Amino acid sequence: MRKMCLEMVYELAQKDERVFFIGSDLGVGTLQKFKNEMPERFFMEGISEANIIGMAAGLAMEGKIPYVNTIATFLTRRCFEQVVVDLGLHNLNVRLLGNGGGLVYAPLGPTHEAIDDLAILRTIPNMTVIAPCDANEMHRAMLQTLDYQGPIYLRVAKGNDPIVSRDDIAFKIGKALLMSPGSDALILTTGTTLRMGLEASAILKKRGLEVGVVHVPTIKPLDKRTLLECMEKIPIVVTIEEHSVIGGLGGAVAEIMAEANFSSAKYFKRVGIPDVFPDQYGSQASLMEYFGITTENVVSIIHRFNQSEKSQQIFEQEFVK
Repeated sequence: MRKMCLEMVYELAQKDERVFFIGSDLGVGTLQKFKNEMPERFFMEGISEANIIGMAAGLAMEGKIPYVNTIATFLTRRCFEQVVVDLGLHNLNVRLLGNGGGLVYAPLGPTHEAIDDLAILRTIPNMTVIAPCDANEMHRAMLQTLDYQGPIYLRVAKGNDPIVSRDDIAFKIGKALLMSPGSDALILTTGTTLRMGLEASAILKKRGLEVGVVHVPTIKPLDKRTLLECMEKIPIVVTIEEHSVIGGLGGAVAEIMAEANFSSAKYFKRVGIPDVFPDQYGSQASLMEYFGITTENVVSIIHRFNQSEKSQQIFEQEFVK
């Protein structure tokens, strides 16, 4: 996914002279073709993220479209004030490309694990927050960033993620995507957790449950209408994300559900990282399993909720007159 993201920056720059690239302490050779062919629009700065945001803001105020790339935690936590004041307040066309969204940098510990990036940037007015599920969706998203108004944050996953997006379901910034319908439960995903959602739906189908999957690549602005329409008649809703359960997809969905005033109660569960700093060192996969961000856990949760729903229905039929 990261390779696709950077390739798209180069491709967009070839077509549009407004595109600039600013990197922060990235590896030698990053976007070398861009640097060689368009050196006047290529900047590789040191570890000075706050300064880089200021640079990008200045370029955007002159009509340029800067794409800023570095590790996600540095791009969100370290220079939060500059992102708010320089970009959000002025609604500038700067594109923030955050490497290692989620638990990608698990071997480096909590300082590098971007488990709160979506929550941090959701709080900023005018900010658009996108978490693509794979390289193909990243390609579609990047094409739409060129002329989109306002600052954008794109969460960049590890790379080599399996392709699960579909050409027949058109990506559009700000839209939730119905991947498969269902009547018994609904799984809402963002970023690379779409794969888990689709796998869980397929497993549960074999057990006789029709479980829908809605992919939410745009966390902000949230497609409330589509989400509420999909949830309206479904008794079980589960969100799954590689992020803290506070403030990300699960938090956003909980907020709109709380105000929806559905006619019937729903079982609801947020699958993600609890309110802790990850204290385990290992691989991305090992920490995902440690926190229960797995296909198996989603299947188990929906199965338990479904049994509770059946028990409630039997109780109402037998005892509630």
